Amino acid sequence: MKILLVNPPFLPKFSRSSRSPAVTKSGTIYYPLWLAHAAGLLEKRGHEVMLLDFPAAGRALSDEKERIMEFRPAIVVCDTSTPSIESDVQCLAEIKSWFAAGVSGVLVGTHVSALAEETFALSRAVDVVARGEYDLTLCELADGRCEREAITGISYRSGEKIVRNPDRPYMESLDELPFVSSVYKKHLDINNYFYAHCQNPVISIFAGRGCPNRCFFCVYPQVMFGRRYRHRSAAHLVDELCFIAREFPQVKEVLIDDDNFTADQPFVEEVCDEIVRRGLSVTWTAEARVELAYPVMVKMKRAGCRLLVAGFESGVQQVLDAVNKGTTVARAEQFLRDARRAGLRVHGCFMAGNRGDTRETLNSTLQWAMKQKLDTAQFFPLMVYPGTEAYQWASSNGYISAGSFRDWLTADGMHRCVISSENLAAGELVDFCDHARRKFYLRPRYFLYKLADILRHPSETGRTLIAARKLFSHLFRKHS
Repeated sequence: MKILLVNPPFLPKFSRSSRSPAVTKSGTIYYPLWLAHAAGLLEKRGHEVMLLDFPAAGRALSDEKERIMEFRPAIVVCDTSTPSIESDVQCLAEIKSWFAAGVSGVLVGTHVSALAEETFALSRAVDVVARGEYDLTLCELADGRCEREAITGISYRSGEKIVRNPDRPYMESLDELPFVSSVYKKHLDINNYFYAHCQNPVISIFAGRGCPNRCFFCVYPQVMFGRRYRHRSAAHLVDELCFIAREFPQVKEVLIDDDNFTADQPFVEEVCDEIVRRGLSVTWTAEARVELAYPVMVKMKRAGCRLLVAGFESGVQQVLDAVNKGTTVARAEQFLRDARRAGLRVHGCFMAGNRGDTRETLNSTLQWAMKQKLDTAQFFPLMVYPGTEAYQWASSNGYISAGSFRDWLTADGMHRCVISSENLAAGELVDFCDHARRKFYLRPRYFLYKLADILRHPSETGRTLIAARKLFSHLFRKHS
């Protein structure tokens, strides 16, 4: 069967598969990681696939109309996000309108997984919503061996009724999935993707899905992949790293973009040991929690890890407790000391407007961030998405000030804060984040650090200059 998988057009360089979908100030644009995984598995099952990423390629839907019509898909799958949902549904409807009949329209992604039934009301073009982890769900729809009522993980239109089938159990053997990098090689141009904290060209892959931690804001564990970490075998993961080294000699770094790659530290050690055993020379970055032990960091550094991305969120313990972060400020400080001792860079992520935040806690967080030895940092207002505890908290307290989901973004696609609590208005949160970026990056101490860093590590020059140019274009621009 022919299946068209689409990351729909919306805004130029819109990162739909990001944990917080938007056009980023840093210029980062994500790979369509989960669509690509599904494409690979569908091809492995013998189906013919076309994968199109419109925002990354900078193309309009009409640019690909002729090619899509020649392909004549039986199923059209469109990814979705909260701020782009109406546009995503319109894209599906337009593609279906090009064919007389017989094309099934399927939506996937975080937003429709949380609000499946509500999504059907947006258009009759929506036939099926594949909720949560959808790789096997799409395969069963394409295989056509059973009726829709027997396929777990979907909601579907049956006449005038919307039927919700039971949830699909999570995949346990992730080694069954083909290398996502092989899908990139066949279907995408890796030069269309950019991650500001990585050396580019970069390839983004995954080692596992799900996260055992309970952070109340994080969308993928709550809506898509669950709160249990399932990972590939170390051998399978390193096999893919070898594939990338062989097939993409121009790639300078691999991003292991799990929500929490270090959730299973013995597994991380096994991966590092396997990289070293094979004599593989690869530079990589990974998402990490501050519980990561120093001996594991040492192994990661030896195996080629360059940078850890850590969600600190706040420098105030009462705020960390309020968002179920499950860690302490003291542990975060030890993590940073250990990372520095191991020779690993750290990119720090901070959020403003968390449950428990006040003007005083925000200022304390900024002061804490500036005292740490961070390579780079990002400051964003809390963005709440349907299906998360954060969204439920904000909604039940009447904090969300938005007329539609499109209001989650500004006209040009930047994050727009939609939360105003009794402590902090939305505008204050945006102003604080703009202020925090300027304070963090415009310090003489930081300029001297980056100058010395470039002199010591010339390979960092290109990444630093590109990211700086993109960031500085936004530092003094007013965002609402």
